[in-house]
Amino acid sequence: MALFQCEFSSEVLSRSVSMNVILPQPSYKEGPVRGKLYPTLFLLHGFSDNHTAYLRSTSIERYAADLGIAIVMPGLDNSYYTDMAHGGKYWTFLTEELPAAARSFFPLSEKREDNFVAGHSMGGFGALKWGLNFPERFAAIASMSGVTDMVYHLANVRKEPGDKKRSLELVFGDADVSETENDVIYKLERLHNSSSVKPMLYQACGTEDFLYEHNLRFHRICKETNLDYTYDFGPGDHTWDYWDKKIQAVLKWLPIQ
Repeated sequence: MALFQCEFSSEVLSRSVSMNVILPQPSYKEGPVRGKLYPTLFLLHGFSDNHTAYLRSTSIERYAADLGIAIVMPGLDNSYYTDMAHGGKYWTFLTEELPAAARSFFPLSEKREDNFVAGHSMGGFGALKWGLNFPERFAAIASMSGVTDMVYHLANVRKEPGDKKRSLELVFGDADVSETENDVIYKLERLHNSSSVKPMLYQACGTEDFLYEHNLRFHRICKETNLDYTYDFGPGDHTWDYWDKKIQAVLKWLPIQ
C-alpha cells in the first residue's frame, strides 16, 4: 500500500484542508495498470479526531493491503458533517468538493458499485447521513458506534450545559432536525419506501457504549426495512480497541468487486 498525506485548498470552506489516502501499490516489475480506477472507501472520523485518526489508532493500512481498495480519510473538524449554523459548509464540502478533488488527484472509480462510506461515532452519523441522502452514490454504508438518532441526541444534549452542548450549538444552532437531511432514521424510512437503489447497510455498536440505546432504536427500524442489513452488537465500549476490531469486519463485509 502507498500512503499519501494530502493538503489542498477548499473553495467551499475557504481554507486549507487535509486528507490521508491509502492506495494499492502495484509491483514495480508489473508496472502500473493504465486506466485502472480503484474501488474507494470514504472513511470518516469521530468527534475530536481528524484525518490521521485511523492511521494512528488502527492498522488500517495493513488490513486493506490485499483488498485492492483505496481509502480516503478526510479531516472535517467537529462539524458533524453538516453545513454549520455557525461555521463552515462541511456538508457541501463532503458531498460535492471532496469526492471531486480526491478523484482528480488519485485514480478512484466513480461507479456506484465501487464506492462505500463508513465511520465511527460522529463519523458513523456522517456515513449514514451521506449514504442515506445519496443512495445512488454508494453500494454500502457502515456505522460503528454511530450517532444514529440525531433528534434524540440533540434533545438530550441541549438539556445539559457543557462543551458538548456548546459544540452542537455551533453545528445546529437551535434548529429542529426532525425530517431533515440530519435525521437519518427519517431518511432510512424514506429510502425503504422509495424505488431508489438501496445500499447495503452495516451497523455495529458495543453493549457498554453510551450510544447503545441510539443504535438499538436504529436497529429496530432497520430490521423492518427491505435493505440488505447486517448488524453486530456485542461487548464493547466507545473506544479504539473496539473500532480497530470493527473496521476489520467492515473491510471484510464490503462488496468489493
